[in-house]
Amino acid sequence: MTRDTFSKHAFMWPAFLVVLVVTLFPLIYALTVSFQSVRIVPPIPPSFVGLQNYAEIIQSERFWGAIGTTATIVFISVFLQYVIGFALALTLHHNVPGASLYRVTFLLPMFLAPVCVALIARMLFHPVLGPVNGFFSVFGLENVPFLTNSTLAIAVLITIEVWQWTPFVVLLMLAGLQGLPGEVFEAARVDNVPIWRRFRDITFPMLLPLSVAVIFIRLIEGFKVIDTVFVLTGGGPGTSTETLTLFAYNEGFKKFNIGMTSALSFMFLIVVIIFGTVFLAAAQRLTRKYQ
Repeated sequence: MTRDTFSKHAFMWPAFLVVLVVTLFPLIYALTVSFQSVRIVPPIPPSFVGLQNYAEIIQSERFWGAIGTTATIVFISVFLQYVIGFALALTLHHNVPGASLYRVTFLLPMFLAPVCVALIARMLFHPVLGPVNGFFSVFGLENVPFLTNSTLAIAVLITIEVWQWTPFVVLLMLAGLQGLPGEVFEAARVDNVPIWRRFRDITFPMLLPLSVAVIFIRLIEGFKVIDTVFVLTGGGPGTSTETLTLFAYNEGFKKFNIGMTSALSFMFLIVVIIFGTVFLAAAQRLTRKYQ
């Protein structure tokens, strides 16, 4: 072993081992606790219960309702983020007047904390004092219960997700568009290929791998949504807007049921893995279709 190789290993392995311990220990401990009945308040000594926590979760209607709510918010919002983001990226790529200003403006929502966005949205959609209902009252319409009606509350959450995270899609898709070879599009223009066919046959297929990556990232991040839901609706009305992460938070920090919370975390991991596997399989099939 040369001196340079020894130096590399001397610096790399300690950091690697620290990261490994910091990552694996909480994971293994949480997995162990998920098979136990552990409650902090009132304090109950840990006792091994096997798969009882997992069985209770699977039999819980609240758990399946949280999965449905999470999936609804995530899939609809990510679809809209991709469509709107791709359209905006195409527009900015063609150097519209003021494109530089638009690029900066479109990116601003992404830099705001989700809690701040949720607080702003709660003021905007307030049933009495909110400016949105104030606008409706100008036309003689009644106040709309945006945050107390389950369907409208989910629609508001989707709107917030789209508004805040579409800039992420714009940023990556615009980078992808700028990296495409110009010779292909120049040849298409010479052959008088219509714009819509250029997009269908050239732009979209070439950006398909990037599109899959962008959508996958947003799906995984979307499943972790809790900030905006917690601040805006608290999971209400009832539990109609409760997501999986908020469900786990309520079990852990309101009921102090640590064993159930750990089991919920691993069930959440299983759900994300299943959705991710199905998406990647479908995306791989779609990619092969365009090759």
